[in-house]
Amino acid sequence: MICAKTVVEGLAERGQWIATAESCSGGLLAAAITDIPGSSEVFGYGLVTYSNVAKMRLLGVAEQTLLEHGAVSEQTARAMASGLLHLSGADFALVTTGIAGPGGGSVDKPVGLVYIGCASAEDCQVQRCQFNGDRAAVRAQTVETALQLAARMMGLPH
Repeated sequence: MICAKTVVEGLAERGQWIATAESCSGGLLAAAITDIPGSSEVFGYGLVTYSNVAKMRLLGVAEQTLLEHGAVSEQTARAMASGLLHLSGADFALVTTGIAGPGGGSVDKPVGLVYIGCASAEDCQVQRCQFNGDRAAVRAQTVETALQLAARMMGLPH
């Protein structure tokens, strides 16, 4: 199990920094990172882009992407990560978008469906997850999985 401390220490060792943009996790990812002493050296931005308007205005997600694929999609997560990387100038941009529940799900997009994206100058990876449990459990699993994805992108053990 990866933790925020591993990611923060990995970034510090490399002299790099990370930014986050969160929808379903509502700031919990940024909180997990900033809970670690020394995180101010490696954490520059933390946005909560809960609404589609925020995703468009702050991260440059195209309205057409949201109309065609929805806020909870690989395409939106990829656009969020790319937009955050450009906005922040960070070495890594880590984003979340999903349905934490208990409502809001559908047959095609059930509660617990989350897309997590991580972008760097060289790569952008998006992971589709189907988490179980209540709202708190889905959000906690989202944070842990996002940190694991960041660790993988950084080449850290996870």
